[in-house]
Amino acid sequence: MHKAGDQIESRDTLQNTEAPFAQQLRNMSSAPGVYIFKDQQGKILYIGKAKNLKKRVRSYFQPGRPHDAKTRALLTKVAVLETIITHTEKEALILESNLIKQHRPRYNIHLKDDKRYPFLRLNMAHAFPNLNIVRKIKNDGARYFGPYASSAAVRQTLKFIHKTFKLRKCRAKTFMGRSRPCLNYQMGLCLGPCCMEVDPNTYAEIVNEVTAFLLGRTPSLIQKIKNQMSAAAEVQQYERAAVYRDKLFALEKTLEKQISVTTDFKDRDAISMVTDGELSVFSMLRVRGGFLLGGRQFVFDAAVGSANERMSIFLRQLYSGLQEVPEQILVSHALDDASFVESFLSEHRGAKVQLLNPQRGEKARLMNMADQNARKGLNEQKELIASHRNLLQRLEKRLRMDQFPKRIECFDNSNLAGTLPVSAMVVFENGQPLNRAYRHYKLHYSGKPDDYAFMAEVLSRRYRQRGDKMPLPELLLVDGGKGQLNVALAVLHGLGLAEKFAVAGIAKKDEAQGDMTDKIYLPNRSNPVNFGKDTDALLFLQRVRDEAHRFAIGFQRRRRAKVSMQSILDGINGIGAHRKRLLLQHYGSIEAIKKTTAEELSQLPGISHRLAQLICGQLKKLSKASEGEST
Repeated sequence: MHKAGDQIESRDTLQNTEAPFAQQLRNMSSAPGVYIFKDQQGKILYIGKAKNLKKRVRSYFQPGRPHDAKTRALLTKVAVLETIITHTEKEALILESNLIKQHRPRYNIHLKDDKRYPFLRLNMAHAFPNLNIVRKIKNDGARYFGPYASSAAVRQTLKFIHKTFKLRKCRAKTFMGRSRPCLNYQMGLCLGPCCMEVDPNTYAEIVNEVTAFLLGRTPSLIQKIKNQMSAAAEVQQYERAAVYRDKLFALEKTLEKQISVTTDFKDRDAISMVTDGELSVFSMLRVRGGFLLGGRQFVFDAAVGSANERMSIFLRQLYSGLQEVPEQILVSHALDDASFVESFLSEHRGAKVQLLNPQRGEKARLMNMADQNARKGLNEQKELIASHRNLLQRLEKRLRMDQFPKRIECFDNSNLAGTLPVSAMVVFENGQPLNRAYRHYKLHYSGKPDDYAFMAEVLSRRYRQRGDKMPLPELLLVDGGKGQLNVALAVLHGLGLAEKFAVAGIAKKDEAQGDMTDKIYLPNRSNPVNFGKDTDALLFLQRVRDEAHRFAIGFQRRRRAKVSMQSILDGINGIGAHRKRLLLQHYGSIEAIKKTTAEELSQLPGISHRLAQLICGQLKKLSKASEGEST
């Protein structure tokens, strides 16, 4: 229910925002298409699609029409309205999805990359595929299974597969370099395709069994193995029958742990959405063959639009990548454009897809389960936000800040004896890492190792860049004591930013001086900050510093390894830029190339047998030379 005050506020706001677009709204086409709201700087705020552009866009600006708080906030920022006419509503639907992915507007639902969730990848391009854990899906012809709820869950699944099926365990690089089978072959857990003659059809059958298991086809796989066991026993192949028996027992034990939620054995996803204020939480349950395999949640904090509009956009984004599309998708909100979304998903799947909004029976009970998970996730998210806000409020007080520390930036430098110096910036927003805002910097300073000079360079480069993509923080945290803090203050004074945000330095504890904790230094104060009972605020700043340190060290190591590999290969006659890139892409490291024989190297295009022998000989000399230096 909307309060009268809200309606009056909404009416006044919309009357003010309608005037600049009055002529544009009168002349707007009634054709299907996409509309785009922008702010005064031309930044895209929201992208939507409509069957009738004129009718849909006018609905935002009709006086007296009730809107939620997020929509009212959006409309107060709209300065530019653009439309793109399409031939059909389906074209508008596809265009809307593509534009949202490209521009990621603030008020649209936008799914981030699935870096948090692990998948199992089956490399179908290899003659003998194997499974490995990845966190990003690529369009590379491989099959992906998941996502899994956690690293522990995916590793447990992989461990079961390796124990039950004779799928090879080694990586592709290891597979190519093997001269004899590994211990898994000796234990009967692998067929040893790296070195032994293995029938491709036999291995393909193993791959099919693993695929069936990962797709949730365990009951049908069990029946198939039962038949194979019986057939082997009838012809008195008892050892083979025993292998089938062990596999059968393992699968049956796994099946006992799976929850049966429907009796029709169909594949379906159940997706529920709940909202509270600016928060929207989607919960998805994956059911394959009637068994619940797992679920996941998605959280959005500023999406606008009606419930069915948000559900429609969410579905199209979720399944537009390489996410597996089931034959049925149960949703908590009926869609106005259900037929178009079904058509879109069916094309992606290559078979018919149904969207259902069940009200009773097994499917309704499954939707109720998804709804309960969504509400639980919403409550947990609200508690997490409240906890982070409380911590940041106490941090604001302890650091005597003039504004709430919504965005915190932290810098750390790394080098090896002064060579290849780098710096890294990490960003925390509302108490959580904002990974997409992290930045690496290759430092240009070439004198003696000087952490003060490193810090001055990176801060100067960072804070010369200002705008929507790189907004200023409320708190700058530098890794170091008073020296680094003074450098930061000098740089900010020079850029005219000294009064724009707070600055602090974090120094490691000196146990020799009797320090019990790390120390936080503020400008114009000789003593470190006393956090009293707010030790969790200090621990939070340590976490931010440690994240910056991890990020900087990782980048410095990668840069050092890359330079090392390039310099070694550059010293070999006959290795130019093309062949160097070929070797590094194929083997990944100098150590892997060292373990390779000249015969194997000569199999690569552009590498003759003579050049392969020269490479191996040169790498051996370099190895002996480095061993001599180390001794």
